[in-house]
Amino acid sequence: MKAAALAGAVVALLAACAGGPPPAGWQLDSAASMDLYRERYLEGDTRAAGIEFAKARAALAGTGRPALVARAELVRCAVRAASLEFDDCPGFEKLRADAAPEEIAYADFLAGKSERSASDDPLSKLVAYGVKFRSGKIDPAEISAAVEVSSAQGWRRPLLAWLGVEEKRAEAAGDQGALQRIRRRIELVSGGR
Repeated sequence: MKAAALAGAVVALLAACAGGPPPAGWQLDSAASMDLYRERYLEGDTRAAGIEFAKARAALAGTGRPALVARAELVRCAVRAASLEFDDCPGFEKLRADAAPEEIAYADFLAGKSERSASDDPLSKLVAYGVKFRSGKIDPAEISAAVEVSSAQGWRRPLLAWLGVEEKRAEAAGDQGALQRIRRRIELVSGGR
């Protein structure tokens, strides 16, 4: 399951059937907050992202459906993986017993215990690159691709993380030209220029 598909699945679960009654307020609120969470987190606004995630989680928890909250927690873990921020997805792990097999499989993928193909969705690609990085299976071309995907989307947080990986590689290789170019780019993204 790709990160965008997972996020879409959350929204699909929250949306009412076409032609049926209007969606409940919690459905609209949680879907909007999850979208804002992703945007703010990838932009690098941790505080605003945290607020939006808390709103989405509270709306979902209000349903008494742990599977919905588990999905939201997986979205959070996937977005963090795209930015090379790894943990054991503790929010999901607390709800693992109530998660569907597909969500459990996706959690295992995020932990590097299984492999999945990324779609053409930029976030899906970054999540896949992040998991490969975590597993130590990423190659230099994929690192460069992750930088370019992040850059093309204007996602500051993952861009800085992936540029940091390139910086360490250039430093280890003693490539002063690449190192200076990467550092100028990091400075630019960080707001130093």
